[in-house]
Amino acid sequence: MNTQKIRDDFAILNVKQKKPLIYMDSACMALKPMQVVEAMHEYYDNYPACVGRSMHKLGRAATEAYAKARQRVARFINAKPEEIIFTRNTTEGINIVARTLGLEHGDVVLTTDKEHNSNLLPWLLLAKERGIHHHIVHSNADNTFNMPNLEKALADTPKLISMVHTSNIDGYTTPSEAIKRAHDSGAFVMLDAAQSAPHMPINVRKMNVDFLAFSGHKMLGPTGMGVLYVSQDVVDELGEFMIGGETVVNSTYDSYKLEKPPMRFEAGLQNYAGAIGLAAAAEYLEKVGLDNIHKHELELTARLTEGIENIPGISFIGPAAELRGGVTSFNVKGIDAHTIAVMLDELANVAIRSGMHCVHSWFNARNLKGSARASLYLYNTKEEVDTFVETMKRIAKVGK
Repeated sequence: MNTQKIRDDFAILNVKQKKPLIYMDSACMALKPMQVVEAMHEYYDNYPACVGRSMHKLGRAATEAYAKARQRVARFINAKPEEIIFTRNTTEGINIVARTLGLEHGDVVLTTDKEHNSNLLPWLLLAKERGIHHHIVHSNADNTFNMPNLEKALADTPKLISMVHTSNIDGYTTPSEAIKRAHDSGAFVMLDAAQSAPHMPINVRKMNVDFLAFSGHKMLGPTGMGVLYVSQDVVDELGEFMIGGETVVNSTYDSYKLEKPPMRFEAGLQNYAGAIGLAAAAEYLEKVGLDNIHKHELELTARLTEGIENIPGISFIGPAAELRGGVTSFNVKGIDAHTIAVMLDELANVAIRSGMHCVHSWFNARNLKGSARASLYLYNTKEEVDTFVETMKRIAKVGK
């Protein structure tokens, strides 16, 4: 993988400054290559029209580009175009399932103890509003998946099991056998793939999941753009969500006939440029090779971990480096995580994230205020990791 060639595609990484930007916050927001930006500009410059409504040339061009974007994104996860619902983000995708699956009083929903708020709060709300039962599958002490705990939870006959695929706390990926066992139990299975889709190949057919959600902004794509995959086998289980323009074939003053999926779930004028940009991001990632990206991240994570593991008072969240993908979350005794983030930024122009990473429940259960998190991606280099390591050693000395 030619990292320097990749970096040439990202304008922000080529800005001349005294201390070049070292961006290690991709788990929050990935940078955007010029190919994605140009694809979106093409829509706005050449055919900025409505999709599926206007019969003029611009409208036909926009409609064709939007359809091609759906096809391209479908191929990215080995789905069919009609199984791809364009959303604003992962959060919206999960909420669509929560609101339309027909969960009722007494129904059981399982999640893990490492869920982002996006895959926790919808179930807490349904517990309050409808009386569903939300049960949690707790992880092992090292944050890896606990299969015996899943087996115990399956005795409650859950209707839905909604799990994070790759955790944004520690980069650990739920093993495929856990997903298979969940589906074999007879429950619907949904995966939050916000942190996995950008970093490894996703094959919904092989995974045999019913629902899968991910966001564009974490995979080199635009903000405000996401995807909800709904298997054709279960789409009829979903009721109406938000309806209006484009969701119906016809309507009268007292009735309406819904469109077929996915249009029935995409109310109103959509983010056409965003879908086109997301398709460009998917194409970019596949050209580089998601297996290559994953391997690159593991190598950098191992180098980073080895570089800072001997800092006095440091503690890591999650399992060994080889199981953490591109994410390293850590704390240093006596130094607040936000202080670490600010000092990295000021001393070496290194951008990381600090805090609870939208997984407040996990941190609160352990009486932790948060962590510092360095998240790596295809454009990061060994030299950047070395700068991070040396800066962290300086920070650790100052903190004492």
